Amino acid sequence: MNVFGVGLPEMAVIAVIALLVFGPKKLPELGRSLGRTLKGFQSASQEFEQEFRKAVDAPAEVTEAAPPALPADGSSDVVGGPG
Repeated sequence: MNVFGVGLPEMAVIAVIALLVFGPKKLPELGRSLGRTLKGFQSASQEFEQEFRKAVDAPAEVTEAAPPALPADGSSDVVGGPG
């Protein structure tokens, strides 16, 4: 098992150090807090991905529309241009 480049032995050492530093009463509270934080990051990531996909797909729909037609007399709307 390899999570974020940290294997099982390293995770065990980190857990033991956390147990020694925070104590057995505070550790479950920290775990819940970490779980909530990760859940928040996950939902924010999914929301960002949905908005990104929506933004990427939107210009493709706009470019499929027909270009605006030029005036029948051949003139252009550019000031100082030919016509």
